[in-house]
Amino acid sequence: MTTGPAGTPQVRHGVPTQRRRWWHAIFPPTVVPAPPPAVAPVRVTFRQDVPQPLLVPAKGDAFDFNLHVVYLWTATGMTFDALALRAQALLPWACGIVRERAVDLAREHEPHRAHALERALNDLLVHQRWPQEGNLPHFTVRIRVSPDERVRERLRPYWEQRIALECEHELEKIRTWQADDLTRRWAAVLQNLQDDPVTAYAARLTGQQFAEVFHHYIAERRDIVPGLVELLREAVKGHGDLGLGPSEYTQAWDVALRTYERQHGLARQPR
Repeated sequence: MTTGPAGTPQVRHGVPTQRRRWWHAIFPPTVVPAPPPAVAPVRVTFRQDVPQPLLVPAKGDAFDFNLHVVYLWTATGMTFDALALRAQALLPWACGIVRERAVDLAREHEPHRAHALERALNDLLVHQRWPQEGNLPHFTVRIRVSPDERVRERLRPYWEQRIALECEHELEKIRTWQADDLTRRWAAVLQNLQDDPVTAYAARLTGQQFAEVFHHYIAERRDIVPGLVELLREAVKGHGDLGLGPSEYTQAWDVALRTYERQHGLARQPR
């Protein structure tokens, strides 16, 4: 190691160093701390439900709509309590803005179209906030609209009748569906029964009412069949007597007759 004059760097193993002053031991160098990171201002919201509705005239100016407005206030760097007090002080100003925006639109709607006005107002105001600029708290709104009480009384009989009609319509649809389903099921049952030679006896094992109905059904079917068969036989025979020969027409009637006789157990008697 080489030693230089006071205050000059020394070299130890090729690395320059600085001679330590005696006051460094008494007064160490001051370390300045880094500034704390910036804290973003806190965003505070306050929902204000106003019990008293705003009144705006409906079309014709004979009735009013009731606007039930909910104000959502937003501020930055303000406590919740301070925002609530500020919102209460600004409420008359906010109500005036909402009423001004709603009057013209309300006059375009009939007194009984409250729901249509509600949709139109919310579509108009959903993306708006007041004030547009400045440090004041901002607010947005959601609106529910109800008709005048006199209009509600006029609408009551209409809706009572409409509800009754719709309920009766639904009942008729259910009755129709059940009748159709029951008819289809009974048709399948009767078809299966009449094709089975033991059904006349099996029917007696069921309820008395069903047995009676089934026997009447079979009797009516058998009363109709002989007349129809005789008509078909005469039709086929008549074409033969006229000398038409075994035409396609006559053959088709003969096939139909044989099929019907076989299906209903009526064997053709030899002539």
